[in-house]
Amino acid sequence: MADTASPEGSVAEQEEAPLVWSARWSLTTRILAVNILAIVLLGGGFFYLDTYRTRLVDMRVDVMQAQLALLDEALEAARPDRRSALVAEFTRATESRLRFYAADGRRIADSFESAPPTYTLRDPDLQPWKRDAARAMDRGIDWIVGAPTYPEFEEPVVDNAAAWPEVVETMQSGLATNRFRYAPERTPLLSATRIVDLDTPQVVLMTLNARDITRTVRAERFRLAVVVLMVVLASVLLSLFLARTIVRPLRRLARAAVRVRLGRAREVVVPRLPSRRDEIGTLARALSDMTQALRERIDAGEHFAADVAHELKNPIASVRSAIEGLGRVQTDEQRQQLLAIADEDVRRLDRLVSDISDASRIDAQLSRTLFEPIDVGLMIESMLAGRAARAEPDAAQPRCAFARPRKGTTIVMGDGHRLERAIDNIIDNAISFSPADGLVCISATRLGDEVHVRVDDDGPGIEPEQREAIFRRFHSERPRDEAFGKHSGLGLAIARAIVEGHAGTISARDRDDGKRGASLLVTLPSADRTERVD
Repeated sequence: MADTASPEGSVAEQEEAPLVWSARWSLTTRILAVNILAIVLLGGGFFYLDTYRTRLVDMRVDVMQAQLALLDEALEAARPDRRSALVAEFTRATESRLRFYAADGRRIADSFESAPPTYTLRDPDLQPWKRDAARAMDRGIDWIVGAPTYPEFEEPVVDNAAAWPEVVETMQSGLATNRFRYAPERTPLLSATRIVDLDTPQVVLMTLNARDITRTVRAERFRLAVVVLMVVLASVLLSLFLARTIVRPLRRLARAAVRVRLGRAREVVVPRLPSRRDEIGTLARALSDMTQALRERIDAGEHFAADVAHELKNPIASVRSAIEGLGRVQTDEQRQQLLAIADEDVRRLDRLVSDISDASRIDAQLSRTLFEPIDVGLMIESMLAGRAARAEPDAAQPRCAFARPRKGTTIVMGDGHRLERAIDNIIDNAISFSPADGLVCISATRLGDEVHVRVDDDGPGIEPEQREAIFRRFHSERPRDEAFGKHSGLGLAIARAIVEGHAGTISARDRDDGKRGASLLVTLPSADRTERVD
């Protein structure tokens, strides 16, 4: 229940973590940023492709080393006159180039001289612009992902062992080595070396232009780029859709709220967005209801001010008339009469101002009050005992009878002082309409999840068309024999405000027993029901 909310809740909401770096961003920008961030994470697949290319190169180099090991065994087992044919068959099957270097660094043999070349290094200047664009894209992606920088391959002018660092390394260490270089068209040129022991120990250099690796990586990049572009397009469209369905109604609501703030509450129509069942629709309807409540509160305030002005005019005019008459009267008796009239009017003004002050502060005070369990039965019993103690012994007034409920059955959550004021006003109203020998019957009962307080009087009753009007401020239907100005006309209005502030209701009806008189029924939610709702 809103009235029982503790102040700590609002403080917690105020202490919500503020936005720092995105505080100046519009909602549309934030939606786009979140979606684009997801795309950037998807674009991280390009880093994976660099790792994928490295694995392909490592696998190809391992295959080359294994092929050289098989070639070494095959050459040792073959007759010398069959070795050239075996080398040619090997290079044709692997699309590679083999060069043999002696221990002194001389090149002994080259498969491209004894057989047709198995690959050709292409001149990029002779290729179409699409290849240049592809190479530029490769360089850009390698720079973005931080790929290692490999040297460009140049065919040595003097082809000997010293021109190949991997051959020199193998001659010195006796271990197989390999290198990665870029061909002129920026495709991988892989090399692998191994010592083979034929007639004399030699170093064999195997080179391979692995264009298929570049084709594979580019194909995967193209597929990933297509996916990223499709996701970008879908993300932008979805972001614009979200911005349209979220930002636009929020802007409409903000404009309406600004107009209300500028003092145009009566002419502002806050869109309720009835077709929306999401949080935006809930917010729109809440703002619309809030604006309507504000409009009603403004109207009620204006009516209340007009009623106050009207009610204050009569006693003020009476006081003025009495004061003006004091200067004209001749006898002490007349002077005493005028002073008595002025005194009565001043008392009436004091009572009226007190009631007006209470009526205007009830809503604000209840909204800040922490409710606690109140036993309505015990409260009424204590209140009636206090009335009896204050009553004058010889005063003729109706009796009050209270049907006490079982202890603990009529407990509600509320402000005890305010609830006592409401019920006291209702009892005062019943007493004022009952004859001196009448009986005011009061009961408090528990029915389901509600506590009912009923006050029946022996008065003339209330006409059906007046049963709502009696709860209006300054309602003036009073008993004929009652002195003028004894009641302010705010008692039942204050009672209704207090009861409704406790999420209850108050209504007027005929007595259930069929007797003459009126019955006022107050209904309040029980304490256990309030706890379940909270």
